[in-house]
Amino acid sequence: MKTLFRFIGKIARGIWKVITFTRVALANLLFLAALVFIYFTVTQVDSKSDTPAVDQTAKALVLNLSGKIVEDRRASNPMDSLTGSLLGKDTPKENMLYDIRNTIRHAASDDNVSGLVLSLKKMPETNLTKLRYIAKALNEFKATGKPIYAIGDFYNQSQYYLASYADKIYLSPDGGVMLRGYSSYSMYYKELLDNLDVSTHVFKVGTYKSAVEPFTRNSMSAPAKEAASVWLGQLWGAYVDDVAHNRNIDKALFNPSMDEFIKAFSQADGSLSLLAMKLGMVDELATRQQAQDAMIDAFGGDEKSGFNSVDYYTYKDQLSPELNQSDNQIAVVVASGAIMDGPQQGNSVGGDTTASLIRQARLNDKVKALVLRVDSPGGSAFASEVIRNEIVAFKQTNRPVVVSMSSLAASGGYWISMSADEILAQPTTLTGSIGIFSIVTTFEKGLNKYGIHTDGLGTSPFSGIGAMSGLNEGAKRAMQLGIENGYRRFTGLVAVNRDLDAKAVEKIAEGRVWTGQDAVNKGLVDSIGDFDDAIARAATLAKVESYSLNWLQKPLTPAQKFLQDFSKHVSVSLGLDVNAWLPSALQPMASQMQQDLSMMQEFNDPNGYYTLCLPCQVE
Repeated sequence: MKTLFRFIGKIARGIWKVITFTRVALANLLFLAALVFIYFTVTQVDSKSDTPAVDQTAKALVLNLSGKIVEDRRASNPMDSLTGSLLGKDTPKENMLYDIRNTIRHAASDDNVSGLVLSLKKMPETNLTKLRYIAKALNEFKATGKPIYAIGDFYNQSQYYLASYADKIYLSPDGGVMLRGYSSYSMYYKELLDNLDVSTHVFKVGTYKSAVEPFTRNSMSAPAKEAASVWLGQLWGAYVDDVAHNRNIDKALFNPSMDEFIKAFSQADGSLSLLAMKLGMVDELATRQQAQDAMIDAFGGDEKSGFNSVDYYTYKDQLSPELNQSDNQIAVVVASGAIMDGPQQGNSVGGDTTASLIRQARLNDKVKALVLRVDSPGGSAFASEVIRNEIVAFKQTNRPVVVSMSSLAASGGYWISMSADEILAQPTTLTGSIGIFSIVTTFEKGLNKYGIHTDGLGTSPFSGIGAMSGLNEGAKRAMQLGIENGYRRFTGLVAVNRDLDAKAVEKIAEGRVWTGQDAVNKGLVDSIGDFDDAIARAATLAKVESYSLNWLQKPLTPAQKFLQDFSKHVSVSLGLDVNAWLPSALQPMASQMQQDLSMMQEFNDPNGYYTLCLPCQVE
């Protein structure tokens, strides 16, 4: 009888599984059908709408950048856009640095653009190297004689940097300029891990290799502070030099002691806006209405419709895209984000994907040179070598490779750069950090504490090693030997590719971070230059005068393309915002912890060897 009941039960469970599968499948099909219906309905309405005539009235271009400024043309994950809307969160825009530069330069020569208005309240903090590239285009715009105005309620540090290039800066009477300087702070988890009885085993080479310190210490080490103080000082010095020059004010005003600041703030009656006026940081205090009237006076318009203007996104979308029809092409591959083994995932640099793009350039006879644009703190040593090998293969076709370093090309970011024919960096680029480490967490102490023990037999000394049983002394020694070998390989490759003496490399390695200017002096970088300079240098080395840029990127699948297009037209919200569940005071801490833990989870080097510079990621 029991056997019969078991048999009937199995049949019932099987039937229920079939019913469940059918129900879920039908629901999913209905959902997708609804998406397709809405998508084509919206796009057909868009296509049937009359295209308005292009207004030829001279207008000011409003640079209303919203969202992060990034290097990569890579599209964001379309599913993130869809799920973000479902959770009640707007998917943040990402603005490609090259697009911003290109749009401003086009506007400079456009007779229908009468000036530029910087309205940057939605632009987050951005690395100084990227800001300088935009500033270069602003200076070129000003050289045409067209005016630039900056309007804002508050200016964060990055917003004010760009505003300083304006002919006139307006600030709200109740606003302020927030300059915090540059810093390198981390959360440290050693005591927490100890309290949780989690063992953290670290294997590294490099006195200054501080990426693992948050998991092994409760504070920043003296060598890490020593190294960080140098490049932080250089970054802030460059910021102050630029802004003080633009505003024609004393650099000392940007470096007050706390007592000096309190005295000046007191004299301004505790008003940040009055303080900014007294220091010469802004030209006029104006409400939004007053700033609007000033723009109407400058560019024409009326109170009802505002001043004659076109916003950045509308103007950019009207520009004709660059075509890759030239027989002489310079391929551009962007490596932006942490380097992970395998295909590209999210905002990381997939070793396989990036190598595939370089191979694609190598197999294209129209490509006469390759520019690798690097903005990466590093990551997987194995994936970094996969990318570097493909660069070497490209060079073996007797075509040049030029690396253009953006804000950051450190550790693995330098590994993938060092074999290029030439390396260009900006003075404020962070690079170097030549070191390697491995980190292993085990939980045997916590398990033992609660009466759970691991025991058994294995066929080799490594059989019983794992997260639940811990590492024995032999395994620890083996890991350290592997890391030391990886470090010798790293420094050896630097010596060969950069034509440096091995002893000289030892002095500049040890995981130490260098600015671009210092890296030139140390022989790690060939010259100072931005992306434009790198393109020009690649063309010179390839001996081509006329060329087009061929930006290579991972293509979207048809399904991803559909979801991406769909998310542009449809916004669905359930009113749920997960971050809202936390008090605002705890959100920065939660965000930092999530970032740190996410980094640990994404580590996927097959050997467990990493060349990464965490403290370098400064905005």
